[in-house]
Amino acid sequence: MNGPEIHVEVAPALQLFVPPVRRAGATALGTDGVSTLGHVVESLGIPLTEVGALVVDGREVPPSHIPAADERVSVRAVQRPQQVPGAPLRFLLDVHLGTLARRLRLLGVDTAYESTDIGDPALASRSAAEKRVMLSRDRGLLRRRELWAGAYIYSTRPDDQLQDVLGRFAPDLRPWTRCTACNGLLKEATKEELADRLKGGTQRSYDVFAQCTECGRAYWKGAHHDQLEAIVERAIADRG
Repeated sequence: MNGPEIHVEVAPALQLFVPPVRRAGATALGTDGVSTLGHVVESLGIPLTEVGALVVDGREVPPSHIPAADERVSVRAVQRPQQVPGAPLRFLLDVHLGTLARRLRLLGVDTAYESTDIGDPALASRSAAEKRVMLSRDRGLLRRRELWAGAYIYSTRPDDQLQDVLGRFAPDLRPWTRCTACNGLLKEATKEELADRLKGGTQRSYDVFAQCTECGRAYWKGAHHDQLEAIVERAIADRG
């Protein structure tokens, strides 16, 4: 580019997004003189959802700032816990994060999830319409302007993904209150109310049940309850 040259320093937490040559302190970067600083940062590979502040020569500026020659830019990571103003905290996950969606629902966190690939435009539009934080490992999706809010999921391991989301957003936890299949709220149900959907062994072995108010799915402390309870207890312990 033939425009002003600036010097950009990327916070350690964001360096995985940029080439290795840009991970060692401030490095020179040519600009075109018309693009915003937000566009320049995204051109380096950093989603703006991961940027907490843009600091130019010691003062914070908005992403719409047009860089001038010789400016020194510090790209900082979001502060944790991250505040998401304007709506109750709730999430939308893309097709690749099914396990994380189920675990968030297990903890009582309002979590919408698309089990099929409906495309980035539709996901971004749903995020905006329902005011949900979009969680994804797709940087292109997180760059869509119509998103209401978003966050990059850094790990591929569900345990780490859950810990990251809980640490970043600190949502209220209400374990065992949401359906892990559809995100609906659970209510107590009697064995008699669920008799037509319980097998004989289940009816004989269990007495405490819940039912989803949306899809009607029945819940009880079955064979996998101990494993699920361990996930809940670990998540609560990690929150301190």
